Amino acid sequence: MALLELENIHSYYGNIHALKGISITVDQGEIVTLIGANGAGKSTTLKTISGVVDPRQGTVRLDGEDLVAYRAHEVVSKGVIQVPEGRRIFTRLTVRENLEMGAFLRNDTQGIIEDLERVFALFPRLEERQSQVGGTLSGGEQQMLATGRALMAKPRILLMDEPSMGLAPVLVDLIFDTIIELNKQGMTILLVEQNALLALDVADRGYVMETGTITLAGGAKELVANPQVKEAYLGG
Repeated sequence: MALLELENIHSYYGNIHALKGISITVDQGEIVTLIGANGAGKSTTLKTISGVVDPRQGTVRLDGEDLVAYRAHEVVSKGVIQVPEGRRIFTRLTVRENLEMGAFLRNDTQGIIEDLERVFALFPRLEERQSQVGGTLSGGEQQMLATGRALMAKPRILLMDEPSMGLAPVLVDLIFDTIIELNKQGMTILLVEQNALLALDVADRGYVMETGTITLAGGAKELVANPQVKEAYLGG
């Protein structure tokens, strides 16, 4: 049984039919990526999983449990944690306070301390700047902070929305190296990423989205070799 399964999901913004019957699965320990053009429905898919957008039809299951009836904060308590597009850190809080906010629903003090140490091991720059206000960090540092905050929530599955957006190439490499490292440590990841080549390079499997539908699916290497994917998303 898949850890995460979406079946025949239809989501709307008002009268706009954003997701038109999509079905995807993510198995335990996988990195699965959603690629596609702007407006294809990738971020809406993550928002639907997270309970921010309520689907009018279909099911979202985590380890067999239907999440559709839950509100967003309840979905978080189940271990579905999102690193949002644009980071959305708490700009007036310090780095450490942002990380502590990630653990807001937890009460295992020792586990929180251990996870904070884990985040600082992944991102030494955050440890160096833990007393610095979040809004004064660079874009790359804010992406590290948003990722670290998500890890503090102890995710069963990590949803990452456009982690490379607006970052210099060297920082993009750092973020994607971190994604690989997290996966090696056992983290299951669903990745939305505009840079299809980068996404498919780290993923096990992928789905191609166009105007709210899944048009292609397969192993990452298979999709990289697909002529349609090459033409549309990999620069020929």
